[in-house]
Amino acid sequence: MPDLTALEVCRLAPGQVYRALTTSPQGLSQEDVRRRALRYGPNNLQDLRGVPLLGRFARQFTHFLALLLWVAAALAFFADRFNPGQGMATLGWAILGVIIVNALFAFLQEYRAERAVQALRSLLPAKAWVLREGQPQQVPRDDLVPGDLLILEEGEQVSADARLVEAVGLRVDNSPLTGESKPQRRSAEPITDGHPLDIPNLVFAGTTVLSGHGQAVVFATGLQTEFGKIANLATSVRPGLSPLQREIVTVTHMVAALSLMMGIVFFTIGVGMGLGFWTSAIFGIGIIVANVPEGLLPTVTLALAMGSQRMATRKALIKHLTSVETLGCTTVICTDKTGTLTENRMRVDRLYVDDLVVEAREGCLFTRNRLVDATEAERWRPLFDAIIHCNNAKRTRRPDGRSVTTGDPTETVLLDFAQDHGLLHRPLLRRMDELPFDADRKRMTTLHWSEGRLLAFTKAPRNPSSRCAWRNSARTGCPTSRSTDGRRCWPRAKPSRSRPIACWPSPCGKSNGAWMH
Repeated sequence: MPDLTALEVCRLAPGQVYRALTTSPQGLSQEDVRRRALRYGPNNLQDLRGVPLLGRFARQFTHFLALLLWVAAALAFFADRFNPGQGMATLGWAILGVIIVNALFAFLQEYRAERAVQALRSLLPAKAWVLREGQPQQVPRDDLVPGDLLILEEGEQVSADARLVEAVGLRVDNSPLTGESKPQRRSAEPITDGHPLDIPNLVFAGTTVLSGHGQAVVFATGLQTEFGKIANLATSVRPGLSPLQREIVTVTHMVAALSLMMGIVFFTIGVGMGLGFWTSAIFGIGIIVANVPEGLLPTVTLALAMGSQRMATRKALIKHLTSVETLGCTTVICTDKTGTLTENRMRVDRLYVDDLVVEAREGCLFTRNRLVDATEAERWRPLFDAIIHCNNAKRTRRPDGRSVTTGDPTETVLLDFAQDHGLLHRPLLRRMDELPFDADRKRMTTLHWSEGRLLAFTKAPRNPSSRCAWRNSARTGCPTSRSTDGRRCWPRAKPSRSRPIACWPSPCGKSNGAWMH
């Protein structure tokens, strides 16, 4: 199978993609998978090995200040060997204790931070759905090979770089690669040029499917993916010294030079005074050891560790202690964030229904500062039904027992709202059909079966009532644009129960629907 780049595979039509990657719409056979796994290796980044655990621990003993203390301890033991009874051995053991305790403390701090990072990585899904020999299979992510046919569903993470051969309403979150959180639309149509990350018929490892579904043929795995290239670039850069480390190196050099000079001076004075060679040498060694700042190393480490703990209470994870001082030296941080800089959190704040403004606070609904009871809330059941049913978000349970909601960010917020307010206790209506959101219709439409048929649709906030025959509100205007105070309004609509749905879909004209903003 030839190795294809992103720019090469994006130019091919879906049928040509199968031939170019030596696969088929039924996926690979098990024998093909075995051969390609031997050629391309596992689909992971294990080749990017960092410093091993033993190396990290040894690094705490080999920086310049630690080496200076090692020399001081050796000189102390040397002096005690030729002139016992002066307490030099005790001083030597004390210096060794300082070195070991400091190394253990600093190593444990970095190890805990690294474990926290690994715990975050372990939350990522470890399996992927593929089509092999015509059968959908869930396989370990590491077992993916070029030519595999990925099955992409809403809320799932893409496990390898792949070329789309089928896409229905597909939108992905490319922010792990681009920093842009705006959902990106994807299609299976061939593209002639463009930057790989902007090509709409490609999906990349590490990104997430926000809505829609599709199938894609893998063309790159492991270190050959865009994510792997970025990781390789990041690990190949050798970090320089932090400002504090540079200062410590400078001070250590000065202390070492001054201590050595003073030791030589006092050794010379002792010899000149007739104290004898060994007596003068022991005296000079004592001067050198006395000038070594044994307390500097643990003091710096303890101060940085305290800063790291304070940062941890503010949910900032510090992997290396020296980063604390570097951050402390920063007065201005310039960030290049595309789009709007937010906390990346949304919640349902208000409902507009029956000419009322209903506020959602702490799992309860309030109108005019009055708690809404269950009877009154039941009158708004059509709005709640539209929120629940015209929604593709999913609630899943993690191995640790926690429930998480995946899918389009706006839809996940609405589903969480329904869960928090006890709106999911009723059985969901059976979905009959769906028209995904697109640029022409500017709305998503779902059709459900319930005695008759229930039509619920959501559209872009722009001119939301233009496709409704009537509205349940006498309000002449709707706060559909609340960007000034950081709000987004998402209208919901359903058909009038007094009229059956005559046709499906109704792509252009008005439907006999009610607008429930």
